[in-house]
Amino acid sequence: MKHLARLEVPGLEVAVRDAARADLPALLSMLADDQLGATRDAPRDDSGPYLAAFEAIERDPAHRLLVCEHAGQVIAMLQLSLIPGLSRRGAWRAQIEAVRTHADYRGRGVGRKFLQWCIGYARSQGCSLVQLTTDKSRADAHRFYAELGFTASHEGMKLQL
Repeated sequence: MKHLARLEVPGLEVAVRDAARADLPALLSMLADDQLGATRDAPRDDSGPYLAAFEAIERDPAHRLLVCEHAGQVIAMLQLSLIPGLSRRGAWRAQIEAVRTHADYRGRGVGRKFLQWCIGYARSQGCSLVQLTTDKSRADAHRFYAELGFTASHEGMKLQL
């Protein structure tokens, strides 16, 4: 697989690359390995909806499902979408979703370096804004994103369908 970047993480050799279909079990495991994902994304016998979503992301050049790997193991993931907009003088923005780091690698700087790389990538693609959402219950995530320079500037709302 083609690596997009190598990240300098103390004690680890970490590479960023696009996710592959073979990564799907590891990605689903990371999604399910937290307080919210345990109910939303718990392992099920039917991975069909996940595979369909993966294939849709893979086909659309505006979206990337990115992973970090170390020693052949997927240790972090996120989805990065580039979105054009009329507001802000026609500014492009990057939307980051589904940020996860494998439990064995949390607190080691992988997520920080990964997000910093994604911010730089978004800038290189002409984006003038990077946005993400995080559940209100994730206080640790809020602190993490604030340390990276993100501000809680908007109130987000969702409607379950």
